Amino acid sequence: MAKQKLLMGFFLLFAAICSSVSSDEWKATVVKSIDALVGSCVVVPCSFSHTGGNLPSSRLRGIWHEKNDKKSNIYHEDYTLIKDNFKGRTKLVGDLGQNNCTLEITQIRNHDNGPFCFRVELVRTENNDPTKDKFSFVEDCVELNMITEPPKPTLIQPKTATQGEPYTVTCSVIHTCPTHVPKLTWNMDSTKVIVHHKDIKHGNWETQSILTVIPEEKDDNREITCTAEFNGGLKSPETFTLHVKRVENYNHIIIPSVVGIGTTVAFVLVCIFMTKKYKKRIEELQSRDGSMWNRLSRMSRR
Repeated sequence: MAKQKLLMGFFLLFAAICSSVSSDEWKATVVKSIDALVGSCVVVPCSFSHTGGNLPSSRLRGIWHEKNDKKSNIYHEDYTLIKDNFKGRTKLVGDLGQNNCTLEITQIRNHDNGPFCFRVELVRTENNDPTKDKFSFVEDCVELNMITEPPKPTLIQPKTATQGEPYTVTCSVIHTCPTHVPKLTWNMDSTKVIVHHKDIKHGNWETQSILTVIPEEKDDNREITCTAEFNGGLKSPETFTLHVKRVENYNHIIIPSVVGIGTTVAFVLVCIFMTKKYKKRIEELQSRDGSMWNRLSRMSRR
């Protein structure tokens, strides 16, 4: 009996320890600082965990607020509870049921610095009221670094192109708004343009445009421009000068030579043909002329 009581006490202690550990599972991972282009948009990566286990999005409420005032909401599912200067500009693009609290802010203004923090509330299914299980992650907030000039694209290209051979140029730009990626355009027509989007972590994304052209001699010293157009209409171009290595052309020598040889061969063939055609006629005329001469000779002797 004493042994059973000892085991029971051990299990109760273990359960209490586990309960204590699980109650500390309110965690959030938010990028601490991220660049934001004024007039464009920004997406703040965010993930979290809570003590409620696996719950659908309908049982979770996500809120973003200013760090110094938990009631100063920049995002809330209830539109009336959002600060006026953020209304219509924020959206939760993450799925709360997948522990994703990622936030999008559009039409960035130069005073949207933050810091901003995420808050999660477990709600009741029947009336959507919050339960006692809620947490503001004020130790894991994000600050926005305001950028007023759009970033310049980066160009990667071989120094010299060869006339008539494929030539590839890569244009890339870093941004922080994957929901509205920059549009990369070229001032040179091509039937082959490949676009890639890549997550390079910490809220930064890279958009690439790979252009392949077949340069001609006339393209030598031509300026090629890649323009990045960001959400909100801001544009940033980057230009380089294309140098084309000419391929030597000997047509000005070969073509006249071929024409001359062809003319000579044709003339010889015509001569041979004409000779064969009229050879017999010539022989007949020569024979006739000989006979006549013989007759005249006989007549003169008489």
